[in-house]
Amino acid sequence: MNLHSPAAKATLRPVSAAAVKAMLDDGAELALIDVREELIFSQSHLLWARSVPLSRLELGFAQLVPRLTTRIVLCDDTDGLVERAANILASAGYTDIFYLDGGIAAWTEAGFVLFSGVHVPSKAFGEFVEHNSGTPSVSASELDALMRDGTDLKVLDSRPFDEYSRISIPTGLNVPGAELVLRVHDIVPSPSTTIVVNCAGRTRSIIGAQSLINAGVPNKVVALRNGTMGWHLAGLTCDSGKGLRAPAVSTAGLSWAKSAADKVARKFGIQRVDRAMVEEFRADATRTTYVFDVRDPGEYLAGHFPGAISAPGGQLVQATDLYAGTLGARIVLSDDKDVRALMTASWLAQMGWKDVFVLAEAGNETGASERVILGVPVVNRAVEPSDVIVSDDVSVIDLSRSPDYRRGHIPGAWFAIRSRLDRAMRKIAPKGDVILTSEDGALASLVVAEAQALTDRPVHWLKGGNAAWTAAGFPLSTSPKMADEPVDVWLKPYERPSDTEAAMNAYLSWEVDLLERIKQDGTTHFMSAR
Repeated sequence: MNLHSPAAKATLRPVSAAAVKAMLDDGAELALIDVREELIFSQSHLLWARSVPLSRLELGFAQLVPRLTTRIVLCDDTDGLVERAANILASAGYTDIFYLDGGIAAWTEAGFVLFSGVHVPSKAFGEFVEHNSGTPSVSASELDALMRDGTDLKVLDSRPFDEYSRISIPTGLNVPGAELVLRVHDIVPSPSTTIVVNCAGRTRSIIGAQSLINAGVPNKVVALRNGTMGWHLAGLTCDSGKGLRAPAVSTAGLSWAKSAADKVARKFGIQRVDRAMVEEFRADATRTTYVFDVRDPGEYLAGHFPGAISAPGGQLVQATDLYAGTLGARIVLSDDKDVRALMTASWLAQMGWKDVFVLAEAGNETGASERVILGVPVVNRAVEPSDVIVSDDVSVIDLSRSPDYRRGHIPGAWFAIRSRLDRAMRKIAPKGDVILTSEDGALASLVVAEAQALTDRPVHWLKGGNAAWTAAGFPLSTSPKMADEPVDVWLKPYERPSDTEAAMNAYLSWEVDLLERIKQDGTTHFMSAR
């Protein structure tokens, strides 16, 4: 679905760094949006800023910031991105738009703290939890020794299945974070078994282990310090391609989990709501209400509460900024078994989200949620895959994310970034027609006018994008033609082609150092479980 109103020039109001700092603590809703490319964002940004690059703004903004009257503050490097973003948002109906006067540099000049990395609030929260709760942990070498000694233990991998299957700790069983309390009674029936929770690094290991401890499991529970990265850095071999998943929940297991999660929820004041109350929330035009289904994605697809967004609980805690773009919003967590929503809600409350509710209902809406895209494609400029003739006289420009481009693109296609399309056009210097493409064509369809303003050659877009090209049976290439640097994506340490170990060590040190950084920043309201 596309949302669009006639093209509008935004009324863009400057706001000082000090004023933004005050907004963060005034209790009103705020969407703090950084529109620079993700890699640039990761080098230096405001703690609570959400990374929504201008390049892909239309594709995800409506889900991240659904209320059109939300107070929005845009951030950039005073390079014109906020003006471009504001015009797109104004055309889609957003009305309360500000920008950080002086850009990111103004934040530092005002004496405030900037952060590197991504998903920083959640990552910092994990370090806070470990420090304040005293979450026990073991090193990779210690766990290896326990395994060799035949210690009675069970390794539970708290990441989504795709991450687990790519690389895992030997003997590890996949139990994504929000599923741990729900399933542990069936997985580990003996209280004498030591439970080790791991992820790729630190956060989900810590939160997962502490979830079990908070729930009162009788077992000894520890986090694997530094996760699979720590295992690799210790010179130990990880598994790959494994498919060990938790069994179905038994009646006894569900009963225990509900009782345990309910005690945790009561401790943190988590409230329950019914369908009528959720609809009342949604009808309130003065507040943003997110409804997140925190179950396994497969359960979500089979049937969910109408309009709910799939946000598996462990991932929602691990990267809250990817789901909830509006600070101070209401959050409703849906789960027909209650447990996953209650445990996730307890963590969000500790992170500082004041209005978190649990809906013990799944609903019967099936399939993926409808994607809401801002803007309208230029229909008369669309071409079919069969119309594309790859030649020196045709310039195909691929606006896909750089990892997707590298995995496969139309032969001869150039990689370019939408927000920096002017520099790409100068390098490409098209001699004939220009054809824009992207993963599914949605982004390409919105950029035709921008591209046309940069060249006197006719500009078209590929209907259905690279997906349609592949579906038509045409080949893909992995030979890159880079019209720009791949600054659009921050790569995880284990995704980097060189210096992987150095990147892992730097990343793990960065996580540990976050605790001191947030103390200097002073804008977090994390709650101790003690």
